Amino acid sequence: MITPGYILIFIVFAIVSMIVGNTLKSKFRKYSKIPVNYGISGKDVAEKMLRDNGIYDVNVIPTKGNLSDHYNPATKTVALSHEVYYGQNVSAAAVAAHECGHAVQHANAYSMLQLRTALVPIQNVSATILNFVFTLMFFGAFFAGNILPIDLALFIFVACYGVFTLFALITLPVEINASQRALAWLGNSGVTNYGNHSQAKDALKWAAYTYVVAAIASLAMLVYFLLMLLGRRN
Repeated sequence: MITPGYILIFIVFAIVSMIVGNTLKSKFRKYSKIPVNYGISGKDVAEKMLRDNGIYDVNVIPTKGNLSDHYNPATKTVALSHEVYYGQNVSAAAVAAHECGHAVQHANAYSMLQLRTALVPIQNVSATILNFVFTLMFFGAFFAGNILPIDLALFIFVACYGVFTLFALITLPVEINASQRALAWLGNSGVTNYGNHSQAKDALKWAAYTYVVAAIASLAMLVYFLLMLLGRRN
């Protein structure tokens, strides 16, 4: 349901997200010029962190894209972008260690990661339903009148954004915990030192901000549609 309030919320958080994203990219470019100890690459960092945590069944592979790094619990792979996989700098080390932090969570059956993984298919279904409802309402408004009752549409929006918000809020501790594991290991292993450890921490902090913005944006949409629904029922 595209209303002035919806458009305002979308624009505000799109701008905030762009600012945070651009700052994150700037930080990573800056810290990619700072070398880490031993001159090891992101791939080496990942493999060493996995071994140090007793994990031998996770593969470290390169992947396409910028900041496309991720851990896939289904295939047990740490996928690192070209800049991270081959980079011998603070940015590459921080990202590689962070993704391995997720692998450590998986190996240790970290409850919040398990919960997030279980919610993935539910979120995907919710996104499909929301897109279908938006499309139905769009064509209905222009061609066929009011196909879907407003109250039903609002209920669907609230339900879907409820799932999105829950997923986003659960993601926050998962990402923060992975960064904490990464930073602790980087310092203890000597990959980072007193001079560059703060840069690794700063890079991961700005990466976490992207998840914070996403969570607040989803919560704002949930509250907006919930208030609309409650307003129609009063």
